[in-house]
Amino acid sequence: MERKSVSINLLQNKQGVFVDKFVDWALTVGRLLVIATELIALSAFLYRFSLDRQIIDLHPKIKQKEAIVKALKNNEDKYRNLQDRLALALNFSNSGKEKIKIFQDILSFAPDGLTIGNLVMHETRLSINATAQNTSSLNLFTNSLKTYAKIRSLNLDNIQIKPSSGLIVSFTANF
Repeated sequence: MERKSVSINLLQNKQGVFVDKFVDWALTVGRLLVIATELIALSAFLYRFSLDRQIIDLHPKIKQKEAIVKALKNNEDKYRNLQDRLALALNFSNSGKEKIKIFQDILSFAPDGLTIGNLVMHETRLSINATAQNTSSLNLFTNSLKTYAKIRSLNLDNIQIKPSSGLIVSFTANF
């Protein structure tokens, strides 16, 4: 007689069916996840070959563009030098316009009876030598210089009284 193998199932049928279905589903989904991961890895590996090919193709283009840049380097240096000189000239032009404006303003402050003999402008200061016929014109000129917005401080350096020419004064104005 044949021996029958005895199977012992300690789980109840209801629970056993659910566990069997879950394990079967988990194994199927797991296989699909492994296959999807392998496909992604394989596609990344193959994509790397196309990127390598593109890099190899770019090397001659880079060499060609480097040669163009080297050939145009002298022109680039000339253009940059010209731009620097133009910027410097514009700076001097603007500075000159500002100095002319200051000269015009100071000359316009001179009332009748005051003659400006010497007007010297440095970077941060201005020296003025003037001759006044009377003290009222000197006072008016001094007050105008004090209220001028571009002058930070005003110093009266020297004052001389000469009967033949009047009052000879020297000012130093700081910007």
